[in-house]
Amino acid sequence: MKTGTWRIPALIVAMSLATAWAIRGQFGHEQGAAWAGGIGGVALVLVSRRQDWYRKMMVVALASGIGWGAGGMISYGMIVGYGKADNFINAFYGLGMLFVIGGLFGWLGGGLVGLTLDSTKENRVKWGALITEMTVGGLLTYYLLVEQIGVKMTPPRSEAWAVCLGAALAMLWHMAREKRLSAIRVAFFSMLGAGIGFGLGNFLQVLGITALVSFNMWNVMEYSIGFFGGLGMAYGVFSSKWPMDIPEPKKWENWSAWVVIALFIPLIVYRESLSYAHFARRLKNLPNLESLATISTVVAAVVLFLMMILLYLQLRNRQLGQKEVFQTLFILLVPYMLVSYIVKGIFGGIMEATHHLYLLNILILILLLRFIKAPFSFGNQDSVPIKKWSLYLLVAITFMALLALLAITLHGDIGGHNRFPLD
Repeated sequence: MKTGTWRIPALIVAMSLATAWAIRGQFGHEQGAAWAGGIGGVALVLVSRRQDWYRKMMVVALASGIGWGAGGMISYGMIVGYGKADNFINAFYGLGMLFVIGGLFGWLGGGLVGLTLDSTKENRVKWGALITEMTVGGLLTYYLLVEQIGVKMTPPRSEAWAVCLGAALAMLWHMAREKRLSAIRVAFFSMLGAGIGFGLGNFLQVLGITALVSFNMWNVMEYSIGFFGGLGMAYGVFSSKWPMDIPEPKKWENWSAWVVIALFIPLIVYRESLSYAHFARRLKNLPNLESLATISTVVAAVVLFLMMILLYLQLRNRQLGQKEVFQTLFILLVPYMLVSYIVKGIFGGIMEATHHLYLLNILILILLLRFIKAPFSFGNQDSVPIKKWSLYLLVAITFMALLALLAITLHGDIGGHNRFPLD
């Protein structure tokens, strides 16, 4: 596959996931990450220009949402603080652990997407076995590493990273056993991209704080993990060999995916971040608090309800084509942007420059999509070159070390944390 043929499609996937992941910073947790992951999955299907993948749009969105969303249970606030340390050991630990956490996001997200694309009528993925293995793997790894051995990444915060690590290892074991090599490729490159993106994003945040940049640098970090994670996922998919003419999902599969993507995830986001009680706490310092909270929660409910209806109408269409997938992408993305304005307090006059950049990114995405005129050739790789990939990981870890070294030479005490106290 010539790289020039997939540069714009890969950029579209990267920007879609990056924009959604930056918006996710307003909501956090699993539900915010799942919404963003679903958007990344739809963007991937859209730029693929494969009609058989169009039919699996909602199922791919579900897989991407669950995979990228699962990592939302990981607590990484303390790790970000370690990355701000003024000494190499702790700064490298911070960036290195962010590489691990970002990698877990990417492995689970990219892995489930790859498995969904690799599942055919003749060679279906054994989802029941996979979910069971990942659940058991997550629990066993957590209790072995955290409870028995005492490995702590973020004390005294949650150590849920170990659950995700166990689930990721179980997924790898399952994919290797079932010879799902293309899915392994997507998982690996998603992991590599998201890991590098998270560490690099923390470094950029440190630079912004050091330079006294008046901007939400945390959002820059979120954008970075989404961008490079999406780029890695796109490369993994576009460079790999996939079955041709995947059969259309069963009706119940599509509607089950719709329930999760269009109903379940938005309702959790609404309950956790857009309810009247939430606005009453968030906007407590503004005048006319009761009316502002009421207007905000009602408008947010209307936006989400309209999104659900539009997605319902899309799925009722028996012939899902490029137009329908295009519409679905922005039906998911635009309301996510709108509720991010609302949750910040737009009706109280509160806005940030980052919100306007979300809109700019969406406009750029629309323009970029006009440049994809015809289907492009996918790669045909289905190998797992362990030595080469080990070298990639070594280079990535070395890159984190160089970023840590550069960071501590540029700043003093900016409020970082020390995981390992230096006397």
